[in-house]
Order: sequence, then C-alpha cells, then structure tokens
Amino acid sequence: MHKLLITGITGFVGREVLKAIIDSDWEITAIIRPKTRASRYQEFADKIAIKELDLADTNSLRDYLQSSDFDTIMHIGALRGGRKASRAQYYRCNVSSTEQMVDYCVKHDARLIFCSSVGVFGAIPEELPANNQSRKNPDNYYHFTKIEAEKVINRAVLHGLTAAIIRPSITYGKGDHGFPYQLVKMVAKYRFPMINKSVWIHLCHIEALVEAFKWCLEEDFTSGMAWNVADRESVQLKALVNFISRQIHKKNYPSFLTVDRFFFALGERISRFLKNELFISRFELISKSWFYDVQDYYDAMQKKGIKPHYTIPDIQITIDDYLEK
Repeated sequence: MHKLLITGITGFVGREVLKAIIDSDWEITAIIRPKTRASRYQEFADKIAIKELDLADTNSLRDYLQSSDFDTIMHIGALRGGRKASRAQYYRCNVSSTEQMVDYCVKHDARLIFCSSVGVFGAIPEELPANNQSRKNPDNYYHFTKIEAEKVINRAVLHGLTAAIIRPSITYGKGDHGFPYQLVKMVAKYRFPMINKSVWIHLCHIEALVEAFKWCLEEDFTSGMAWNVADRESVQLKALVNFISRQIHKKNYPSFLTVDRFFFALGERISRFLKNELFISRFELISKSWFYDVQDYYDAMQKKGIKPHYTIPDIQITIDDYLEK
C-alpha cells in the first residue's frame, strides 16, 4: 500500500482534500499542530494516523521525516496571511518546512504535491491574466514565503525532485468564512461598497481545487508542473454582487450603495501608511481586477471528464451556507 503524508487537514482546503481521498488505497498520515482541538480532526481519526508536530519546528520535522517512509507528501498546511505571527514564524512554517520535505523527497525518491497560492503574483497581478511566465510579486510577507517555497521546489526539480505546484485562487465552499462568505454577508446586509468601475475577479470553487490535488495524487505528472486553479472564467464583481442580491433579496443591489473609486484609493493609501496588510488586501480585492490563466488545469480536467465550475451560479453554495447560519 502506498503511503501519503498530508499537512493542513484542520484547514478548509486540507480538510476537503482529505475527505475526497480518505477512502482511497493510500495509507495516510496527517501532521497537525500540537494542542489542536480533537474536534477539528475527529472525523478522520479512525481512518488515518495523526502526528502532532509544529511545521515551524524544523528540527523535529527533520527528525520525523528521517524516521518515516512515504511515497508522496501533500504539503497543504501553511501559516496564512493576516495572522499575528512574526516573520521568523512565517518563514519557518512556510519555507523551512518545505525545504525539509523537499530534502526528504529527493533522498527517498518520493513525490511532492505543494499548495502554493496565486498570491505569488501579488494580490493584484501586474499582468492579466496572470500565468506561469508572469512576474512574481512579494507584495506582502505571506506572498514572499510562497514565492520562496516555490523557488526551493523548482531548484530541487533540476536535481531530480518529482514535484507539482498547485496555486489556488481565493476559494469558496460550505464551511469557509473567508472573502467570498464575507462578500455574501455584506451584500445581504446592504453593507458592501460597490466601486463605480468595472472590476473582474476570479474565485475558486473548493471542488475544483480538490480535483486538482486528486489528479496529482492519481496521475504521473510532469515534474515541475504548476497550475493556477480557479473557476473556468473570471466574473465581473458587479454581476456577482447583483446575483447574490437577487438570490437573497429578489432584486439587484441598490445603485445608491455605489462608491466613487477615489474613496477606495484613499482607503488603500491609509492602509499602506499604517502598514496594515489585511486592510490593504481588502481594499485591493474589491477595487482592482485579478484573474488567472487556468487553461492547463482545465485541459487536464477535460480529459478526465470533470465538469468546470462557474462562479455564477456556483457561488450559491456560499449563499446557502450564509442563509443557514
């Protein structure tokens, strides 16, 4: 039986990926942070092995890997942006842990499937659609760590590592309360400030992302491949807001809630002056366009007969999740 090590199962993406592969023929071990509440992984406890280990504890991670035997490592866990952590913690958790896993895979001829982020192109890509040749932009420290982790992987590919990089866009689905959920919530409460210009955004249904990881696990992929994963097409923010409003209020979003772009620019400048990365990102995501070249991913999915996701109407999963609260 093949052996898989997976990280990040207590997060939204890792949990959904594990659900999709847990009944496969893989013998699965998951790394979780020490003192994590059992309720966050209890549904899997009787089907997988659990190893309590902090990814930022480089020495312990190295010792554990040296005493283990895995065919594939699926590295999804990370310290996400906006968290209250030092840069040293971010680096150890997101970059140093990847270095240890790369070293293990090279030495033991194991495969690495790495969860990066479209954030490597910056919150707002300089080129649209962002693609594998687009310039990387470390516009915040979280994005910097993902860029550095990709560099570690790509250097090792030149020396024999078999690795794939999955870059999800902002993901939505039942149980996630990130940007898409907050968008639905603000539209429902008539609190969303709609900018008075055309903005295109590119979200990712969780099922699309899960299929990407499943494909890598099941297929003999070309080492060094990197996929940007998102819905089949980007969507105009105004159209998405109106769709959400119609599903909840039976009418389009009120036009009087439209805000001049000047105020968004002012809010972003103030956030930059205060060096508040979270608020910088919030202003940018709803006032500037961001979308990606996802053709390579969908070419592979089409061959498997997997249907694409479209944000309209698939955002209904998040609308329903909000209405059920």
